[in-house]
Amino acid sequence: MTKSIVISGPPAVGKTTVAKGLAEEFNLKYLSGGDVLKEMAKEHGFNSDGDDWWDTKEGMQFLSQREQNDEFDKKLDEKLTNLFNEGGMVITSYTLPWLITDGIKIWLEGSHASSTKRMQTRDNMSSEEAYEVTKERFDKNKALYKKLYDFDFGDDKSVFDVIINTDHLTAQQVIDVAKETVRKLL
Repeated sequence: MTKSIVISGPPAVGKTTVAKGLAEEFNLKYLSGGDVLKEMAKEHGFNSDGDDWWDTKEGMQFLSQREQNDEFDKKLDEKLTNLFNEGGMVITSYTLPWLITDGIKIWLEGSHASSTKRMQTRDNMSSEEAYEVTKERFDKNKALYKKLYDFDFGDDKSVFDVIINTDHLTAQQVIDVAKETVRKLL
C-alpha cells in the first residue's frame, strides 16, 4: 500500500490503538505525531518519557511553551507532512488532516465522558483529574491550532473521509470499522 493514513480526534479517544491496528493490518509504518513532539520536548530539556507524559504537569508546561512559540508545532507538522507524503505510513496527528491533500483521513469521535474514562483507566487517574486534563488539552490545542492554521479542531470535520464514533464500541470494533473503511478507500 502506498497511501498513508492519518488518524485524528480528541485526546484519549483511541487514536494510537486504531493506528497500530491499521499499521499491522496493512503492513504500514506507525508514527505518533505526539511522540515526535515529545522528542522535540526532550531536546529542550523536558523529561518526556512515558505514554502519559502529556497528562503530567511537565507535559502541560510544554503545551504552554508551545502556545508561546509556534516553532515546535510548525517543525513537527512539516516533518509529519513530508513523511506522510512519502506513503506507507499510519500517523496520529491533531493537525495533519488539515495540512495534507492526499491519503486517507479518519476522525475518531468520542464524548468527553468516554475520553475521561479511557484516560482514567489508561493513566491510573481519578475521574476528576482525567476530566480536567482531557478538557484542558483539548481546549488549549484547539486554540493553538486556530491561531497557527485557522482551522477549528474538533468542529471542522469536512476534511475527513470518515468519522467513527467510538463511544459505544470496543477498541477492536473501532479497529475493525477503520480497517473496512481503509479497504473501501484504497
